[in-house]
Amino acid sequence: MGSLNGDWLAQMAPAHAPPPPGWWPPAPGWWGLALLLALLAAVWIYRLRRPAGRLRRAALREFERLDSESNDDVRLAAELEHLMRRYAVAAYGREAVAPLSGSAWLDFVVAHGGGDLAGEAGQALLRAAYGSPVAADRARWLKGARGFVGARR
Repeated sequence: MGSLNGDWLAQMAPAHAPPPPGWWPPAPGWWGLALLLALLAAVWIYRLRRPAGRLRRAALREFERLDSESNDDVRLAAELEHLMRRYAVAAYGREAVAPLSGSAWLDFVVAHGGGDLAGEAGQALLRAAYGSPVAADRARWLKGARGFVGARR
């Protein structure tokens, strides 16, 4: 055997550390977190951009404005009836809503969630909306209109 050199440590290659880990590909936990965040963002965007939800929220805000601003029952009735018709045309289509008037319109509203406007309350709303003097039932009118707009299709 050859002679052993006492300086054998100096003959070894210099020590080096392995390269630091790269940032790609991420660990499975990061993939899961990214997928969860993407899913939550998609649901949030869908809920904000859904036309029916936007339309419903806008109509409900308008009801709040009418309730707080209008002291005149005839004006309130006219604006409520107009707002409900605009909402119905946008939500259910012009073909289904445009030909409706009088009792047929009220039946449509009641069938789609406006149960508080059934009977005399709805008739009074229509009469007041078109200028006839009636005993106003503002609370029931607003509740029925909110029910109509808040009902899901």
